[in-house]
Amino acid sequence: MQEQASPPLDRRTRKRLATRQAISDAATRLFMEHGFDQVTVDEIAEAADVGRMTVFNHFPHKEDMFFDREDEVREMVSAAIHGRDEGASPVTALRLLAHRCIEDRNPLLPLFGAPLRFVATALASEALKARARQMSSEFTNVLAAMLARSVDRPADDPVAHLLAGLLVATWSVAFFEGYNVADTGGDAAAAGRVFLPLIDRGFLAAAAAAAGTPYVEAGPHRR
Repeated sequence: MQEQASPPLDRRTRKRLATRQAISDAATRLFMEHGFDQVTVDEIAEAADVGRMTVFNHFPHKEDMFFDREDEVREMVSAAIHGRDEGASPVTALRLLAHRCIEDRNPLLPLFGAPLRFVATALASEALKARARQMSSEFTNVLAAMLARSVDRPADDPVAHLLAGLLVATWSVAFFEGYNVADTGGDAAAAGRVFLPLIDRGFLAAAAAAAGTPYVEAGPHRR
């Protein structure tokens, strides 16, 4: 079935999104130049040519300006799960997503070029590392709900939560091993060669943990 085009955004919404993007761009530039902890909200407001309260209206916390693509990551994962082919299980769909991210050098997977500075900046800040841990915990619950919904199981299905925890842990280990390679040698291809085998190993282990369930067996699913 052909998807209907989204209605055009009204002027107020366009203006709000443009202001948010301007704040995000200014914050990112300052964070990359000076480090997250050294930049103040007032400096971001000045650079974006908006008031301090306008910044907080769009980003309740300073950390939100750094991790401002979290929603995009969730949407990408949701699309992979719920838009998978009929012959693919949710776990297979997510494994293939990881491979596509490497093949396409997806900027949401910061292993290539300039995004490497993003990771380095995050690792240099205790506040950002704490926020990243919180995001990982939150995303595990979100992923569990996505997985459960995709196979018509309740959101509190323990197998979905077990599977989500294993997949998030796999992604985290694979990412940081790949990042270490890319950061040391600047070789994106080598980073991918480290990242993907770990993804495949971890997802294979997760599939074994969920054996006999629709999370790893192909069948009808909810889009």
